[in-house]
Amino acid sequence: MIQFTNVSKIYPNGARALVDINLKIESGEFVFLVGPSGAGKSTIIRLLYREETPTRGQVVINGKNLLRMKDRDVPHLRRNIGVVFQDFRLLPSKTVLENISFALEVIGVAKKEVRERTRAALDLVGLASKEKVFPNELSGGEQQRISVARAIVNNPALLVADEPTGNLDPDTAWEIMDLLYNINKRGTTVVMATHARNIVDQMQKRVIAIESGKITRDEQKGGYGYVD
Repeated sequence: MIQFTNVSKIYPNGARALVDINLKIESGEFVFLVGPSGAGKSTIIRLLYREETPTRGQVVINGKNLLRMKDRDVPHLRRNIGVVFQDFRLLPSKTVLENISFALEVIGVAKKEVRERTRAALDLVGLASKEKVFPNELSGGEQQRISVARAIVNNPALLVADEPTGNLDPDTAWEIMDLLYNINKRGTTVVMATHARNIVDQMQKRVIAIESGKITRDEQKGGYGYVD
């Protein structure tokens, strides 16, 4: 599914975000990326959906080398990757329904299928009754649910999440994690960067720890391992 081989990311100012990362994630896994702020977790997330490319090494997803990929092929790659952000990134001038359906419309899905898939995604996140409201009329937890619905409406093989519970209270955070857990059970690979110690410790999934751009720990049924 995902293979990082000797991946380094060095920015023009000389900052070394990642140093010789070797990593393999199988289809259907649920993986937490943990570590201090600035350790390189978000860089790994951005490499996965090709927001950035490595300075050295290879990132391969489903047999496709993202470094060699032409820019015109990136939109096709992203059709199979859902992305959830800490700050939701919903379009404020569009309704809930429009925010989700937009992800399908831009790739030319037929109108009838757009409606069916959008409403199915809303049902999955438990917000079918909110389709006509705007993001500013929703709570933070509801906005993140819509963000998750938008990320999965295209039935992606991979869902990447960068601190998706960071702006939420503990109860709401667990609601989002229940969603991600159920999405993973349906077969979607989930890779999540997080500082949420309680969530990582209780869920007991694979944990990959990043410090100073290097993998320092990779364990199945792992714990958070840091004191905040």
